[in-house]
Amino acid sequence: MTNRHRLRLDEETVLRILRAAGVDPGTVTSWAELPEGTFNSVYRVRTTGGGLVLKVAPGPDAPVLGYERGLMRTEAEFYRAAKECAPVPEVVHADFTRTTVPADFLVMTERPGDNWQSRRRSIAGAVRSGLRTELGGIVRRTHEVTGTGFGYPQLGLVGTWRAAFLAMVDSLLADADRFAVALPVPPALVAATMRRNADLLDDVDRPALVHFDLWDGNILVDGSRITGLVDGERAFWGDPIAEFVSVALFGDVEQDPDFIAGYAMGSFTPSMRSRLSMYRVYLYLIMLIEAVPRGYLGSGHEAMARLIRRHLLAELGSL
Repeated sequence: MTNRHRLRLDEETVLRILRAAGVDPGTVTSWAELPEGTFNSVYRVRTTGGGLVLKVAPGPDAPVLGYERGLMRTEAEFYRAAKECAPVPEVVHADFTRTTVPADFLVMTERPGDNWQSRRRSIAGAVRSGLRTELGGIVRRTHEVTGTGFGYPQLGLVGTWRAAFLAMVDSLLADADRFAVALPVPPALVAATMRRNADLLDDVDRPALVHFDLWDGNILVDGSRITGLVDGERAFWGDPIAEFVSVALFGDVEQDPDFIAGYAMGSFTPSMRSRLSMYRVYLYLIMLIEAVPRGYLGSGHEAMARLIRRHLLAELGSL
């Protein structure tokens, strides 16, 4: 599933961006677009000094969700905040002026390895167990990074997690209305369910650094080691429990003993489980709503949408 509004760059434009980032075009030996990106355009650049990754946001006229405005600023902030505790790319250059090209862009170092999703059939047994344990430790250390407020960095932080998360939900439901998305449940019911459980959000008093998109496609592995966490654009400062939605996408992180051991997680409380359901609802809504402005089509998308709707209804029913 690819965003139909992604910018496609020719060689002249790629080299112009690299020059603006301080990279001598004469050192470039090759470049190629990567197919994995579903929102941004992503290019692997080989130079005589090593590998780089160029990410370019959709153009300013592309239809985006409310939280996606200025999203690349958040990705840059995530990498800088996590650099001491997780294997993340180093930001070489970030440009949000839209003067070199009519979009935000990042140039960063390339992390070694392949994404876990592409290797899933060959990763099993003790290797998989070790990787899940290592991932748990990396995520725990990332969550120890503390922000100055709650919410999406590029949209402005607020003083409580309750205020931040309810605003995130309201913005998303407004997107559903704006793009005329047919949800399997009335938006008013979603909003009411979140507010009925909002007292649970007050259990969160520290804004932790949360990636919020740590499915296997955004985790790089090389042999038996994790070598990169990438695509930090959905990150926010908030409840660390929210991370476990994508870490165990469509599943239950409590059934992943290797990850839990690496994270050194104790028993889940009723509050934690209910909050996790709230965050699952939020991510499933994102996945359904974003498909409309991005123009996802085809049988693969329809099958995924059915799966998401089923899980969304189940989580709402548990709250």
